[in-house]
Amino acid sequence: MMQDDFDRIMQTIGAQAKVASRQLRTATTAVKNNALHDAADGFIRDMDAILVANAKDVQAAKDRQLAPALQDRLALNPERITAMADGLRQVATLPDPVGAIDHMQYRPSGIQVGHMRVPLGVIGIIYESRPNVTADAAALCLKSGNAAVLRGGSESIHSNRAIATIFQQALAQANLPAESVQLLQQTDRALVGAMLRCADYIDVIVPRGGKSLIERVSADSCIPVIKHLDGICHVYIDADADVHKAVAIAVNAKTHRYGVCNAMETLLIHQHIAATVLPEIARIMQEKGVELRGCERACAVIPGMISATEEDWGTEYLAPVLSIRVVDDLDAALAHIERWSSAHTESIVTEHYSNGQRFLREVDSSSVMWNASTRFADGFEYGLGAEIGISTDRLHVRGPVGLEGLTTQKWIVMGNGEIRE
Repeated sequence: MMQDDFDRIMQTIGAQAKVASRQLRTATTAVKNNALHDAADGFIRDMDAILVANAKDVQAAKDRQLAPALQDRLALNPERITAMADGLRQVATLPDPVGAIDHMQYRPSGIQVGHMRVPLGVIGIIYESRPNVTADAAALCLKSGNAAVLRGGSESIHSNRAIATIFQQALAQANLPAESVQLLQQTDRALVGAMLRCADYIDVIVPRGGKSLIERVSADSCIPVIKHLDGICHVYIDADADVHKAVAIAVNAKTHRYGVCNAMETLLIHQHIAATVLPEIARIMQEKGVELRGCERACAVIPGMISATEEDWGTEYLAPVLSIRVVDDLDAALAHIERWSSAHTESIVTEHYSNGQRFLREVDSSSVMWNASTRFADGFEYGLGAEIGISTDRLHVRGPVGLEGLTTQKWIVMGNGEIRE
């Protein structure tokens, strides 16, 4: 197929999605929830069909000798499919943001002015590996009143087709257009480029995957992108930290899961507490198989530690590797974070109220924490129920992106015959 063919495919799909989005904009909460429950029931009812489709993807991944971690992310089983169905039912229980009105106030002229929350329109989602993203993304877009155009990875195409088919059947049962959720059937990477140029119909792009995917989408998209690139997250242990809290938070932030964007990659420690807290942290980390790379002062506290390089401070390891720097004070910690952070998540451990407040105010990241693990930077943990991704941009949403993040606001004005003098 030629590039023009892919562009025509995307124009057709985009136009259908735009028409569907207009109907979704006025769909009631009850109708959307019914579709979500029907889709969840369909996942359980047609579980065998999903597993047969997934087995094709898993076998192809084995034949291609894909990494074991990728094969694990790709594989479905009854427990994972049940969890997918439970996720849809959970989204159905969340408050519907569409149509919510706030900040209404009377103006001297007599009019009332405020905001109404409305869908973004058509959301394009480009993702890799995990078939459950097909269900999660479709559910979040539907509940927030948006049409979804989904482009999953070629490695999960059979699974994604099975899941999307069940979702579209549920939409039909709820008298909603099947085009509300469309999965791109072609796996050619040229179709991604066509999708990123489809600005007439797609309002927002959300990439979910590795750094190379997000870099490509960010560089090539003609459409606004909701994304984060790196997760270089920091924990700073202040001089006035509670040692027990400091150890627990640092260990959890690094070792709870390694290959996630909210894992700590750099530990900063105040020079006055380093000799007290660092040996215990290092002991536990080394027991868990974490490779430690430290600055000169950190290596003096823990002999034998690998010396950190300049490159380490700017690396998202996504692995059992941790860089450690001993800093002079809070100012030095803030300067390090300002220089090296990817603006994802940072945390301070301290019992000093003013230092904690200052950290919250001055650190310019999408999530800033005080006496808590960076692993809490997650839509479910924030009470969003689910998330479509995390944004480190400032417009239009920042941090975990849930239902409200998939909407925007419009001004509404209510009057009683007022005219402007």
